[in-house]
Amino acid sequence: MKGFDAEFLDLEHYIQVITQRIWEGRRIDDIHRYYGADCAVETPGGVSLGAGPVVDSTRATLAMFPDRELLAEDVLWSGDDEHGFLSSHRILSPMTHMGDGAFGPASARRIHARTIADCVCLDNRVIHEWLVRDQAAIARQIGLHERDLAQAWLAQRGPIAKPPMPPVPGGYRSHIASGALARAYRGLYEQLWHGQGLDGVLQLHDRASVMAAPAGQSLYGHLAIRDFWADLLTAFDGVQFDLEHLAEVRRAERNPAVAMRWRVRARHAGPGRYGEPSGNTVEIMGISHAEFANGRVLREWLLVDEVAIWMQVLAPRA
Repeated sequence: MKGFDAEFLDLEHYIQVITQRIWEGRRIDDIHRYYGADCAVETPGGVSLGAGPVVDSTRATLAMFPDRELLAEDVLWSGDDEHGFLSSHRILSPMTHMGDGAFGPASARRIHARTIADCVCLDNRVIHEWLVRDQAAIARQIGLHERDLAQAWLAQRGPIAKPPMPPVPGGYRSHIASGALARAYRGLYEQLWHGQGLDGVLQLHDRASVMAAPAGQSLYGHLAIRDFWADLLTAFDGVQFDLEHLAEVRRAERNPAVAMRWRVRARHAGPGRYGEPSGNTVEIMGISHAEFANGRVLREWLLVDEVAIWMQVLAPRA
């Protein structure tokens, strides 16, 4: 790969190696080597600029979860070494809550949670990143409801007030795949969020499909996945759905897969997953991965941060 160290075989290898070195190898200062000096990182709760905040966040997380592992479930990548690659890296992290911090006093509980990090990579560095972690899964496994954690963070930090994410430097442009699987998966989300019914879930998902849903939930079968969407969607109206990244990945001896980053802005207007309607405007930043077999979704991973959603639902109205 042009511009990358010769040791890296391809982008998937690059992402897995630098992740292992920084996190499990505890080479935290390597962040300055592998992240651009002006790298912007967006999470559902905020935007940071530069490698320094990434270092600080890494140290804070390891103080709470010192044995955290980062198991690479998949890296779905697109792009090139001229304008930039996009790595959509899905990680499962087993860890023990051994230190006080953002999640309260150490509970000593053994937990696991998923993260998906979408990283733009160019010339051996991460130059832009979008990251979604299942914070609700962490909360529930240490004995908190995500609503209660959101209320505590509101009291400590105040409402979420994100600055705009700066544009990606250089010539990178978001990839929007046009393959049949990518189009079908995108179409399902557009249908769901635009209130056009739930039948698309049963049509696109295999009857034996499995979804890793928010809050660490596992859903088995397309009927359970449909019911999840029914409960989620009743909470919102006035939806604006924006597609930000869409890649269709085909690899030898593996099922084809789709990675999609999306964003919803909507009004919390109905009862459901997030309690009684608040009337607040909510932004949901999501990243989804889907694995297909015979043209239908067999396995799916839907990442949103429900603590961030609850913070917006519970925030006092201006």
